[in-house]
Amino acid sequence: MKNLTPDRTTLDPIEIASRDEIEALQLKRMQWSLAHAYANVPHYRTAFDSAGVHPDDLKSLADLAKFPFTTKQDLRDNYPFGMFAVPRNQVARIHASSGTTGQPTVVGYTENDLKHWGTVVARSLRAAGMQPGDLLHNAYGYGLFTGGLGIHLGADALGLTTIPISGGMTPRQVRLITDFQPKGITVTPSYALSILDEYNVQGIDPRDSSLQVGIFGAEPWTNAMRREIEDAFDMHAVDIYGLSEVIGPGVSMECVETKDGLHIWEDHFFPEIINPETGASVADGELGELVFTSLTKEAFPIIRYRTRDLTRLLPGTARSMRRMEKVTGRSDDMIILRGVNVFPTQIEEAIMATPGLAPHFQIELTRPERMDQMRVLCEAADSSADRDAAGQALAAQIKQTIGISVRVDVAKVGGVARSEGKAVRILDRRDR
Repeated sequence: MKNLTPDRTTLDPIEIASRDEIEALQLKRMQWSLAHAYANVPHYRTAFDSAGVHPDDLKSLADLAKFPFTTKQDLRDNYPFGMFAVPRNQVARIHASSGTTGQPTVVGYTENDLKHWGTVVARSLRAAGMQPGDLLHNAYGYGLFTGGLGIHLGADALGLTTIPISGGMTPRQVRLITDFQPKGITVTPSYALSILDEYNVQGIDPRDSSLQVGIFGAEPWTNAMRREIEDAFDMHAVDIYGLSEVIGPGVSMECVETKDGLHIWEDHFFPEIINPETGASVADGELGELVFTSLTKEAFPIIRYRTRDLTRLLPGTARSMRRMEKVTGRSDDMIILRGVNVFPTQIEEAIMATPGLAPHFQIELTRPERMDQMRVLCEAADSSADRDAAGQALAAQIKQTIGISVRVDVAKVGGVARSEGKAVRILDRRDR
């Protein structure tokens, strides 16, 4: 693998600033963000008032712990634009992700927000070893999902040449990598393995490809997977993290020269780690739930957002800004399937909307050929139900409402195991 360490003279000065400089900037921006949210978002005004706090109470970064958390449910309760802090006609772009109630969580961006988003994604791509003029194969999905367009925004800001191929049509992915000779690829790690399989199908050695770095995100992945991908392609594999509620991809990034965790761009996003059971803050280095406060967002400020991702905060290494360890899991029951967030309640809603099915089901997760697969086992509402037709209807309903393809098996009445306590909804049979 080639040495892709960025020239430090090309970094943003804040990336290598002192901790005192970073924290002074954070405090100033946090005071603005709290005041902006309080003045312009009724939810935050009510939440702050109920907690007995006011933006003026923030005298130090530690004072943020006095303020209430924001959850995904708060976003759903204010669907679609209730969390926006600027008039709708000042929102330059809207993205959304699916939610458990059938309503997406909606996020908005002003022109300044898009500029900042481009800045942090460009910074992330540069940390991966990409340089102006390099060719990037962007295989993240385009659309309401923030992945494809978010990466594209940063690629433009860095001055890359972008191939906006999006996901799917795997044989074409291999052909265009072979023909166009990109230096980098942005893609989910599981789909990277599918692309690898397609290389083998076509009889092409992936180590002969032009790829020097893969930038992987949108789902958890292990260092074992990193090693497999790096060995197979003879390229670097680095982790990028983000979520639409905070901004999208580019919240934090692993630096190619160290690969020792993801540096959080702390001039735009303030991280905390809390005990997911109690909500109390824990010290840097301790495992807990990741919480973010935005420092510069205009259209959609987010205050102490509970991501449900489990990780720990670590000191900076390649950059001055703190790192987050690779996400080890989640504090809720969300499934991440090929980069799409899926909740059991979404499957339940789809079953309830499908005639001929009873509200009993289990979700089985497997990884038979590298890609995660989901099987939904449900049962007929009565003995007269056409099980094949109901299964096809449910699969179509899930594809339409959630956006994933699943296998559906409809058992006879009583065919799904019952539980005397909490229902066992998820059977994870993936080989870790």
